[in-house]
Amino acid sequence: METESEPYVRLASLRQLHQVMADMNTARSLADTLQTVADGVITALGYEMACVNLVRPSEGDLVVAAFSGNSAAEALITGRVGSRESWDRRLNMGEKWGDLVFIPHTEGWVLDDDDVPQWYTDGPAPRFEDEWHPSDRLFAPMYTPGISGSSCGELLGVISVDRPRNGRHPGAWGREALQMYAFQAAIAISNARLRANMQRALVRLEREQQALRASEESFRQAFEYAPSGMAIAEMGGDQHGRILRSNDALCRLLGRPASAMRRYAFSDLVHPEDIGTLLRTSAEGGRAELRLGRRDGTYVWVSLRNSVVADAADGPRFLLTHVEDIEERKRRELQLAHRASHDSLTGLPNSAELRSRLSSRLCRRAEADGALESLDAAYGHPAYDANGHGFDFAGVTPSYEGYDHHVHTIAPEHGRDDGAKGLAVLFCDLDGFKSINDRFGHNAGDAVLIEVARRLTRGVRDGDTVARLGGDEFVILADGLGNADAQDLAVRLRNEIIQPIRAEGRAVRVGASFGIGWAHCGMTADEVLKSADERMYVEKRSRPKAHRRAG
Repeated sequence: METESEPYVRLASLRQLHQVMADMNTARSLADTLQTVADGVITALGYEMACVNLVRPSEGDLVVAAFSGNSAAEALITGRVGSRESWDRRLNMGEKWGDLVFIPHTEGWVLDDDDVPQWYTDGPAPRFEDEWHPSDRLFAPMYTPGISGSSCGELLGVISVDRPRNGRHPGAWGREALQMYAFQAAIAISNARLRANMQRALVRLEREQQALRASEESFRQAFEYAPSGMAIAEMGGDQHGRILRSNDALCRLLGRPASAMRRYAFSDLVHPEDIGTLLRTSAEGGRAELRLGRRDGTYVWVSLRNSVVADAADGPRFLLTHVEDIEERKRRELQLAHRASHDSLTGLPNSAELRSRLSSRLCRRAEADGALESLDAAYGHPAYDANGHGFDFAGVTPSYEGYDHHVHTIAPEHGRDDGAKGLAVLFCDLDGFKSINDRFGHNAGDAVLIEVARRLTRGVRDGDTVARLGGDEFVILADGLGNADAQDLAVRLRNEIIQPIRAEGRAVRVGASFGIGWAHCGMTADEVLKSADERMYVEKRSRPKAHRRAG
């Protein structure tokens, strides 16, 4: 799926991988599921052989439950058992590729004295660094679904693979694909095992001709042993939503014992910001994504889905609530949102985020003031009250953007320290940065930018914004400053920047020019930034060139 000359993923490969994962979850039995897992490694991930070693629940050791790719090797090791001790030893040696374990052929000799079933293949020594050796070993552990992530549960089994078709060690995509495949395989095997257990229980109870008890036992197993959280809650009345029963998965997810869960309703556990979402969720078949509180005071994102269940003989109705952990997905969504609004090199807010934060502080006050003055003249008195709310004239209330619930941003008098405070905008441009890129390369330049960003962030207050506008230009938003405060801040930040910076094994120095602008309502974000930029260039030109270069 990935080669040195083709470091991208073919759409056909993704479709094939998706189809294999779908097949795993539609297999009719545990044996079919295990064989589908082994076959999928061959058809979708690009390996020539694959073995599924399954943990036996009672003994704890691992049995070769499925094999694919080589009929001779399949006949040799299928059904053979390896001790848990030997497997634990293997999974704790070698190189860790995320959740994967790679044991190179140089360490293979230490495996000869354990009892883990394996096959032996012959071949020449590697000709280049990442060429696959016949004695290389790559293992993908499978864990039971945990609270958040693949490695939080107990070991369910191990997928062993051999002979990548391209003859190379898997790259970043190949490793991620195998790790993701093992995670999905664990879910499919867990579900198949759960289905098998439930089916066996149902058959046993039906043979005893206890249909009612069989139904209750099936529900109990589905409820108690479901890999995701489930709860039964009261429906209607004063106690609506109170939790009557919760399964082990939900208790582990929230870090609360079952006895404690019975003291709560879901409205007691939901994040305060999500209470409206919970209330808007329909009791009958409703679903929502919200945060539930853990015992340690943290919150976890869940998908909550309700179903109505009636007791026997149309008795009281209850809510069966399914709670699925979506923390990982939400985390990825937040990461994507962060990447869209932050600079990839320095981690600072980017130009778009800077303008958004600045614009949120500004309103079109100048236009509104003009409208209000016209109304003052027309009616002979102010058109708004002391709180800035418009009066109602002839049943029509004028609307002025930015007045209600808005504290106007006012700029101090330029050059005067009269005690006025405002939102200072410091435009920073690095001096001598281009010469570092030209002399030492872009890696050194990137190291300088990262260190400058760190020093700027360290030099401002909590709540101030440090953003990278682009190239070697940075902007600081600092609220509540006077003229003297802003000048002092610029001097302190410049003194931080001009200290030597380690880049690519050498010490380099850059200077910095600062221009101070002031934001006030009636301006746009671009106008504010342009004002600070112009002042920065005035300051840069006023300093001797040699002094700028020395920083």
